[in-house]
Amino acid sequence: MTVGDHAAEAGHVPVMLDRVLELLRPAVQVTDRDPVYLDGTLGMGGHAEAMLGAHPRLRLIGLDRDPTALERSGRRLAPFGDRATLVHAVYDELPEVLARLGVPRIDAVLFDLGVSSPQLDEADRGFAYSYDAPLDMRMDRTQSLTAAEVVNGYPPAELARILREYGEERFAQRIAAAIVRERERAPLESTARLADLVRSSIPAATRRTGGNPAKRTFQALRIEVNGELDTWRRALPAALDALPVGGRIVVLSYHSLEDRITKQILGKQAADTTPPDLPVPLPEHQPRFRLLTRGAELPAGEETETNPRAGSVRLRAAERVREAT
Repeated sequence: MTVGDHAAEAGHVPVMLDRVLELLRPAVQVTDRDPVYLDGTLGMGGHAEAMLGAHPRLRLIGLDRDPTALERSGRRLAPFGDRATLVHAVYDELPEVLARLGVPRIDAVLFDLGVSSPQLDEADRGFAYSYDAPLDMRMDRTQSLTAAEVVNGYPPAELARILREYGEERFAQRIAAAIVRERERAPLESTARLADLVRSSIPAATRRTGGNPAKRTFQALRIEVNGELDTWRRALPAALDALPVGGRIVVLSYHSLEDRITKQILGKQAADTTPPDLPVPLPEHQPRFRLLTRGAELPAGEETETNPRAGSVRLRAAERVREAT
């Protein structure tokens, strides 16, 4: 039985778990000290539990912006005692967290991006278009901005931009205009009402394919409410800076915008920046990282059949090969 099979029996299926363990294993097999693994998006703690179980000397630093997720993962990871340190923080706060804990380096890091399964499954969180709930979408309910505030307060042009850029929605202008007309009659406060409005704003021929037509709008609003892309642009370089030579990072992305940022940042770190007119590579311009995956890896077909959340995942990984100069 694989580790992934064991996690599935526990009722929560971490995405691409066996591949994540395989990629991170060399980074945490140090012999001169206890290795440190940072899970930047702890969620239900499935990946963290498997890592701690596989490496008895491993120390975990687990971050999550969702206090409910921290409470649940805390119960799950309680058997590991003080080997697990859980912190309420957004993952771009990684440098401050490490400084506060007195941890100068981490040996391995995982980011499992996007919304978690429990957040989608809990109707009152407002992430899902399949339930009627208040328009919330906050991963951290201690923050003030909600999806209702975005939908009812943003100017039409800004609404259209968010839907177009974050949802890659080709009918962004039409949907934004419909939202503005509707909110002038009464504030939009429920997920069902918004989903119906989006559906009626999209041509009938388009609605017949591609799944629920509200999916892209809900993705765009969630990204805006939680600042996901800007946070990721800050968090990934910070995580790379914290890795020593031999340290490894794995990123699981669930839509093209996240994956594009990951690809660009990792690609830049893995490139030789010696000026092209020089005859030999310069040591200080050699790559700092090497890519561990050829492009983005996809889950096996069996996993997507048993774990629907894995259907859209893209995995990328890298290892530090040279210290920054």
